[in-house]
This record gives sequence, C-alpha cells and structure tokens, in this order.
Amino acid sequence: MRSRGRALQAVIGLSLLLAGGASLGGPSGLVATRSPARGAAEELEEQRETTEQRLEALAAARAAGIFGARSPISREPAPGWVGERLFNPKTDDWEPAVAADPEKPYVYILATRYGEAKPCPGNCPTPYIALEISKDGGSTWSDGKPLCACKGEGQYDPIIEVVADTGDVYALYMNGYNVVFMKSSDHGKVWSDPVPTYGKVSWNDKPVLATSDDGRHVYVSWNGPQGGDPWIAQSHDYGETWTQTKVLESKRYFFAYDARVLEDGTIVFSESSLSYTGPGAAAEGQVWHHAFISRDRGTTWENVVIDRVELGEPCVAYGCYADFYAGQTSVVQDADGDLLFAYEGARVYYGKQRIYVRTSTDLGHTWGPRLALSPGNEMATGPRLDAFKDEIRVWYMQTSEGNHNRWNVWYRTSDDGGATWGPPVKISDATSGARYKFEDGFKEVYGDYGEIDVTNTGKTIAVWGEGFSWIGPGGAWFNLER
Repeated sequence: MRSRGRALQAVIGLSLLLAGGASLGGPSGLVATRSPARGAAEELEEQRETTEQRLEALAAARAAGIFGARSPISREPAPGWVGERLFNPKTDDWEPAVAADPEKPYVYILATRYGEAKPCPGNCPTPYIALEISKDGGSTWSDGKPLCACKGEGQYDPIIEVVADTGDVYALYMNGYNVVFMKSSDHGKVWSDPVPTYGKVSWNDKPVLATSDDGRHVYVSWNGPQGGDPWIAQSHDYGETWTQTKVLESKRYFFAYDARVLEDGTIVFSESSLSYTGPGAAAEGQVWHHAFISRDRGTTWENVVIDRVELGEPCVAYGCYADFYAGQTSVVQDADGDLLFAYEGARVYYGKQRIYVRTSTDLGHTWGPRLALSPGNEMATGPRLDAFKDEIRVWYMQTSEGNHNRWNVWYRTSDDGGATWGPPVKISDATSGARYKFEDGFKEVYGDYGEIDVTNTGKTIAVWGEGFSWIGPGGAWFNLER
C-alpha cells in the first residue's frame, strides 16, 4: 500500500536524521511541492497526503522511542532571558502563533497539533488548532485545548491577536481551505462560533490578521483560488460580517505574513510574491516583497513593492519543498510613527539569504535603503518584528556555520528607528530536551512562521517551531525576557 511505503520511508528518514546523516531531499527523499493553486480539489488532496505523512512520521518516531517522552532541558539562558522552553514534549505542534494582552498579564498561543485524540466525536479534524493560555505573562501555562472542536477537513494556519482597548481575543484559522474568524471576550474561556471571512471566494489560504485598537475594524489577507491571488477581507462590525476584495491582478503567487492597523487608521500588510513558472511548477526568478496599504479604512489599496531579491538556497530537509525559506516578511510601527519592514532574500540566485530591514518616515509612501541584520555567510529566514515604546525588536532564524541541518533563533533590538542595532543574542538557548536539539542548534525549522509579541510588562515573548524535518515530528518552543 502507498501509505505503508511512506511510513517505511518515514522510519528510514528519521533513522538517518537521528544518526546525524544528511537531510533527505531530491529524488531519493520525500519531497513536497508548493504548487500554484488552481482549485480546492487538488489542494485538499495534497493537504490530506501531507497530514497522513506527518501522522506516519509521528507514529514512527514514537515507536522508535525518539519522540513523545519528557526529557531534561539543558540550557544556559541568554542574558536577560528566562531560557528556551518546550510547550509540550508529547505533542507534535507545527507553526505556533502568539498574542499578548498589552494591559493585563494574559498571553495566548495557538499551534497546529497533529496526532492527538480528536477533540470531538464523528467527523472531527486532524490536525486541530490547540490553544494555550498564560495568566502570568508567560511564566506558566494551561493545558492545551482545542480552539474549536469543530467538524471539518483539518485545521491549519492559526493567527491570534488581542484587541488593545478591550482585551478581547481575535483568532483565525483555516478549516480545510476556508479561513474562519473567532473571538473571545473572557480571556479565551469561551469562543464564538467560527464566522467565514471568505464570502463567495471558493478557496483561500495563508491568512494574516490585523485589528483596530477598539476591535471594530478587522482586516484579513489570504491568497485566493486563481493561482494565489491576493485578497483582503474586512469587517467593520467586530468580525460579525465580512466583505472581500481582490486587491491585485497578477500571475504571481502571494503570501501574507504580517499586518498592522496604525494609529491614524492606515492598514499595512506585509506580503511577498513568487513566480511558479519553472519546471514542474517550481519557483523561479525573483521574490518580490510587498506592502499593501490602505489609507481609507480598506476602500482602496496601494501595492508598494519594497524590494526584489533572489531566491535563496533551497530547503533540502526531509520532505521539504525548495522555496520553503523564501518570502517571509514582517512590519511594525515605532513610537515615532515610522514604519519598519523586515524581509529575507539573497543577492545572487540560490545564494544565502540575509535578513534585511527598510524604514519609511512617511507612512509607506517612500522607503529607505536596505540594511542587513544577519551575516552574509549564513542562511537566514523568518524575521518577526514588534515594538515597545521607542525600541524595535526582531528575531529570525539562521544556520549554524553554514549547516542547513542546524538552526538557531537570534534576537536584536534598535532604539533609533532601525538605523542601528544591538548585537545578536541567541534565544534558542536550549541544547537538549528533544532528539532534534544539539549543542549547535536544532535540525529544522518546523512551520512556515513563528511569532513575537510584548507582554503588559514590556517583555518580549518569541515562539517558533523546531523539528526533525519538514515532515516532523516537532514542537513549539518559546523564550521570554526576564
């Protein structure tokens, strides 16, 4: 049977990874593709196959005794940090998202959870979105529970935000390939039923969320059914009803990663676009980094191309698609009202990606020159920005001594609007606690994104995924400033 073959392949792959061998890629490995979507049927089938592969890899790792048991965590905490921690050593958690209440000590984390008991009877999803809540600024956490014990094809791509003025919590996730919105007004105890954001758009993927400080105006970007075209859904009644706008006609495939509603009501989404016109629908050509900006509460949108960069070195981890590391972005506004846009890219085709930032002092009309934050001799990906008062904060992932089979998470700050930055601090400071953790880093980035936020006491909390490979299994890790 096909599934038995993949399960055997998963065991072989995990055995090689555990032994420290090279990551599997190319024809001999299990290779994923990020195909330009043309309709729901093909994507749903690919999604089902990927889920089956992850579940088989998880079962194989548990059977081999290399995943699922609590293990002591050795670490030397980074200066000013509590020390890296794993949310749950028993669960296979992909792609965590975090949000902190700016006024109260509540912090919320969502993750896509594979391989656990179904949270409801009958046609209940695997994976589902797990919710973890801290009432003390991230020091201690509740047991994970389903955000929504809802029927469906599977739940993916969680996003969570706290409404600044009220403390209400807003969340998004994909039910199959449809993006839905939920909210809670009691710090995550009770949630509304899922509300569709997509209207008559038959297929949507890769959502991101932003809200006004009072929670009335809510904006969501996701890509749509015609080859990843960019859409923005918006609600002006606290997420009760939604309208949808296709913001650009393009043959490029768009990915949304971050968004902000600024003090004057301007909305900024940070996105990227790729061209999947290579052999076998592979990515080719340049990666474009975009800011979609509305200055009239979502009535009209500007497409500002922040930069064009080359595709970086391909991902060769077990099961990975080549452009997995490409295209990630983030955006934030500092205390002076200036914008900072972070992104990744290579200077030469298939070269090493660096993390760059560009600033705008006129709310995105013009942008300054690029400034590199990561070194040119390492591969870097996944910048995540936030700000507290006059300090901008960023973390990103970077290879260790050029080794794609070892990664670390680095953190930097700027107190002058991004003109200069303090020295990088390694906040993935644990060297054990899972069989994919080593002295020089972890084996693979686990998930398309992680996130950053600031607690009510001004402390940074950063979350990300680490794993054996792109297929997994892996877990959600975090670190918290003292």
